[in-house]
Amino acid sequence: MTQSPRICILGGGFGGLYTALKLLQFPWNKSERPEITLVDQRDRFLFLPLLYELVTGELETWEIAPPYTELLANTPIRFCQAEVAGIDLNTKTVQLKDAPELAYDYLVLAMGGETPLDLAPGVAEHAIPFRSIADAYRLEEKLRLLEASNLDKIRVAIVGGGYSGIELACKLAERLGDRGRVRIVEAAEQILRSSPEFNRETADKALSDRKVWIDLETQVREVTADSIALEYRGQVDVIPVELVMWTVGTKVAQVVQDLPLPHNSRGQVIVNSMLQIPEHPEIFALGDLAECQDAEGQRVPATAQVAFQQADYAGWNLWSAIIQRPLLPFRYQALGEMMTLGTDHATLAGMGVKLEGPLAHVARRLIYLYRMPTLDHQIKVGLNWIAQPIRELLSS
Repeated sequence: MTQSPRICILGGGFGGLYTALKLLQFPWNKSERPEITLVDQRDRFLFLPLLYELVTGELETWEIAPPYTELLANTPIRFCQAEVAGIDLNTKTVQLKDAPELAYDYLVLAMGGETPLDLAPGVAEHAIPFRSIADAYRLEEKLRLLEASNLDKIRVAIVGGGYSGIELACKLAERLGDRGRVRIVEAAEQILRSSPEFNRETADKALSDRKVWIDLETQVREVTADSIALEYRGQVDVIPVELVMWTVGTKVAQVVQDLPLPHNSRGQVIVNSMLQIPEHPEIFALGDLAECQDAEGQRVPATAQVAFQQADYAGWNLWSAIIQRPLLPFRYQALGEMMTLGTDHATLAGMGVKLEGPLAHVARRLIYLYRMPTLDHQIKVGLNWIAQPIRELLSS
């Protein structure tokens, strides 16, 4: 009997999970139907753009982080919870920590990025990143201790003036209210440097309304248990803080950087427009860990929106490679950018549409509901969102 093609997908985020689910949609012949294994070191998928809603209690963990076993329950996809220890390109095997190695015929690298915590002394010990459910739980524990303390003011520094920093600042400012003293520290001359002007202006106003301070052209020199040292135009000031959030930068997992493949200066693997490694066409890479130019020659940004779109092409191209059909070059469609700016407030710009306020909040939620990984989960979450105002009305 002929061995079914083995597809091993490393990483269960937007790139990896959605590639796996896309593969189920194709009309496979019985002899060509692949064995699909999805590997992630966590037990839950995370819909990262909605992680901020945990800070204000707008959403619950199960809504934005369903277990992989639940999402894949009625599919032939095998889920393996393990950390990747190494990849042998010669033997086409993946070594896992505390689990048997996996052999593959096709490999998908979709392990996302990590927040670098070595950019200043004390960051790893005292700052909290915001990229995982564990980070959100750690933040929640810290906030509860601070809120229960007898401190008159709770001082928070958020390092990074990109989307993550802005969204986090608005949520924390709303949660802490008059007791909070929230500041954003940004090395550039403005926040949201690469974002649409409409989003930047709306964010500026939202931050101002919530009394969030913004320190531009400012570098972090050190973080301690109760202070942050900031340098502005050659002068260093040490500012007392109770909480430091670190949202700066993305680094590629070391196991990917160690692969004998072409990398750029940031450690990303370089792929062609079909999302393949040219020297190893059986390997596809997408999301934060890949440098990709699309069919038009434009370099695509490392965002959730890109990984979401790349997953469709990765799935198609894996199917095409197995059944020996032509592969499709990735075509990125910039559909606009959205961000939450506090409870019931958001901004949305793209495709000729500009929205802000409660209407943008509703539009953002509906768009993200549509993008959730399975129909079953969409229905569960959608029904919960519909029922929530009714429950609140009955309990009031």
